[in-house]
Amino acid sequence: MIRSAGWFAALSGALIAFSVIYIAFGDMSIPVERVVQALFGEGLAEETLVVRELRAPRLVVALLTGASLAVAGAILQGVFRNPLAAPDLVGITGGAAAAAASFLTFRSAAVSIGWLPAAAMCGAGFVSMLIYLFAWKKGVAPSRLILVGIGIGALTGAYTNALLVFGNEYTAADAYLWLTGTIYASSWKHVLMLAPWTVVFLLLAVYQGRNMNVLALTDDSAISVGNNVGRSRFTLIAISVGLAGSAVAIGGVIGFVGLIGPHIARRLVGPGARKLIPMAAICGSLIVVAADFVARTAFLPYDLPVGVFTAGVGAPFFIYLLYRSRKR
Repeated sequence: MIRSAGWFAALSGALIAFSVIYIAFGDMSIPVERVVQALFGEGLAEETLVVRELRAPRLVVALLTGASLAVAGAILQGVFRNPLAAPDLVGITGGAAAAAASFLTFRSAAVSIGWLPAAAMCGAGFVSMLIYLFAWKKGVAPSRLILVGIGIGALTGAYTNALLVFGNEYTAADAYLWLTGTIYASSWKHVLMLAPWTVVFLLLAVYQGRNMNVLALTDDSAISVGNNVGRSRFTLIAISVGLAGSAVAIGGVIGFVGLIGPHIARRLVGPGARKLIPMAAICGSLIVVAADFVARTAFLPYDLPVGVFTAGVGAPFFIYLLYRSRKR
């Protein structure tokens, strides 16, 4: 318990410190002491504009998307009992991306962009239902769910690419950048679109922590302690869909955060869901904030998609996990 509390305090402090650095540095650097003044609207007008209207909302979106993706990954790894499970690897993110790309391509001017998170979650939910149905055979085995998810994820990726090829060139260009994973030009409107979904589903994830712990056992063991395995698995997957879908709607396809974040958290605080879920949220937020800081500052004046950097770290980590699983 003391060790876990120490890690919580250390990573929370690191996240706060990195958030301050994130806001202070960029194409226009602002002294740290003036960042606080600018946040309260008491600094120079130019610094206040940069801090409050450009960097602060982008930081909050990075925090929320990172937390959502990492917790979604932690849930899937527990439900599927597979360390390689993650929203972008089992098809959930692909479904959200396909629905969101369709929404951006076909929506009329009368439809508000505020419906984008709902569209993405519907896409993620629909694809998850397909995965569940195709994987059903006298019950749903975790291994079948993952294999079916990978296949359907490939189909949704092909559909999304077809939209980019045959769609309007301007919409396709915007959608392609978004599919790479970017939180560029995030505003407080995006924060308000994402925050309610993130808070609600994170609380639900913590509330379902006991069921997540039970599902980490074998199905027979879970049934023996009185758990309704099918219902618990469906509920937890639905929470994961909500987290991943809303995050993809705002931040695009930011890959591998749902894979890396839970692994780091599990190493620090163990597999218990009540500690794992908050720590995974902190780790996911820290990964996305750090990656976006590098994307925003390392190649000035260019502002690169954050997904490029999470994939650059995540792909080798995925290969390492595959190698370790093979040796086992």
